[in-house]
Amino acid sequence: MLRRTITAADLASPGQLSELLDRRAYLADEGLATAAFLALRMGRPLFLEGEAGVGKTELARTLADVLDAPLIRLQCYEGLEGSQALYDWDFARQLLHLKAAEAGGGADAARLEGEVHDRRFLIARPLLQAVETQPSVLLVDEVDRADVEFEAILLEVLSDFAISVPELGTIRARTPPVVVLTSNRTREVHDALKRRCLYHWLEHPSFEREVEILLRRLPECSRTLAEQVAGAAGRLRGAGLVKPPGVAETLDWTEALLTLGARELDPGLAAATLGALLKHREDHEAVRGNGLLGAPRG
Repeated sequence: MLRRTITAADLASPGQLSELLDRRAYLADEGLATAAFLALRMGRPLFLEGEAGVGKTELARTLADVLDAPLIRLQCYEGLEGSQALYDWDFARQLLHLKAAEAGGGADAARLEGEVHDRRFLIARPLLQAVETQPSVLLVDEVDRADVEFEAILLEVLSDFAISVPELGTIRARTPPVVVLTSNRTREVHDALKRRCLYHWLEHPSFEREVEILLRRLPECSRTLAEQVAGAAGRLRGAGLVKPPGVAETLDWTEALLTLGARELDPGLAAATLGALLKHREDHEAVRGNGLLGAPRG
């Protein structure tokens, strides 16, 4: 039997969305489920801030699965320009078209100019892809890493879900994409962008929720190991590290331990697999020998 596609209009409550996310092994608390539900029903972008690894990007991926829609990702970075996010012209194909027309003879200059600026020669970057794809989920990932000037481009697109191409006109979305923006707060994002979004801050999960995440995502993991890993991760987050571990790192660490056959968190094995959990030398030096890794919870 074919699965019926779910749309935002089909969602009756945050609880229903939470259940759909749960079926896909994403455990959202009430606050996050409510924020995501409202963003979907109100047609507003969802702006997620929080430490790296707490599940911001994974929420966008899971929403795309729930809605049976393609995930279109724009990874932000310093120096990101409009042509890399919106669209660009395929100059190589345009040149080939011009040469072919010239070889055929009798090419009209005005007609050729129109032909080389046809839609088929336009390369759609993520923002244009999202506008032209229905339905779709647009993930603008780590927007805080882009330059402040890039936010002006996002403001225009997110206001009308339309992109102006001087040679072609305005391309509008028939159905606006679901938009998720994420930030690790390496810099403050301008209020003008946040005002167009619904906002939610993602905390690290509670001990109980992290245990459940580990058990759901890694079914072969014993509850004992899950509790010991979650307890160690919680202690490390309060230890003043350069980069405290997020859920993504605890999942990686647990998978590494399982790969080595661990059923419990042995201190020696924990130290040997520390590279799956902590990614800074200073953090490795800070935790070795201080009891933060091996002491089991409860």
